[in-house]
Amino acid sequence: MSIISSICVSIYPTYPMINIKSFVFGPFYENTYLLYDETKDCIVIDPGCYSSTEKQELKDFINQNDLNVVGLYNTHCHIDHVTGNAFIKNEYKVKLFAHVIEVPYLKSVESYAQNYGIMHFEPSVIDEYIDEGDMIKFGNAHLEMLFVPGHSPGHLAFYNTDEKFIIGGDVLFNQSIGRTDLPGGNFETLINSIHEKFFNLEDGFIVYSGHGPTTSIGAEKKTNPFCAISSSN
Repeated sequence: MSIISSICVSIYPTYPMINIKSFVFGPFYENTYLLYDETKDCIVIDPGCYSSTEKQELKDFINQNDLNVVGLYNTHCHIDHVTGNAFIKNEYKVKLFAHVIEVPYLKSVESYAQNYGIMHFEPSVIDEYIDEGDMIKFGNAHLEMLFVPGHSPGHLAFYNTDEKFIIGGDVLFNQSIGRTDLPGGNFETLINSIHEKFFNLEDGFIVYSGHGPTTSIGAEKKTNPFCAISSSN
């Protein structure tokens, strides 16, 4: 092997690179995520698209990048994270995966959607149940799962240890945490989920939250006013 070849082997990672594309959709400014690798296989997480313009924006990105949607996942099933479920399922003929505990919360969305100005909500059902210990596979990539209740009873988060990121839903935000005043929410449970699950990840993990900008585990450990464990630098 040449010197140049040896250098190339040592520099480049052996795991697939996961591309993460985010969209901000709906009146709740919810973050919808598309994840895909070099094979172009793609998963959709928490589609908050509701208007025809938002749905077209998502569709255009998928088409322009020649992506093959192979799965749809909900971290949890509050209204702002599921308004695009039916669209994705119908458009790409894929299954919806979420935790079994979220079934009644997804079912109830139709009954209160109009209270939030969502006048033409299309209901959806979970096709397969997932839980901590399961793995999401798409293309050559994979994600592992954490069960992190508190904001919602069946909340999951999806992470990759090689690339050090977590799609965290509404658990941990930049300088904030998920609401616990909604049905099924519990503040102590949420804080426990953050401390026992999120804060066990390496400080360098990037957190892709359900709302707002990205942050890191290390930053939130130090300065988050709701759950920081250290105020030192």
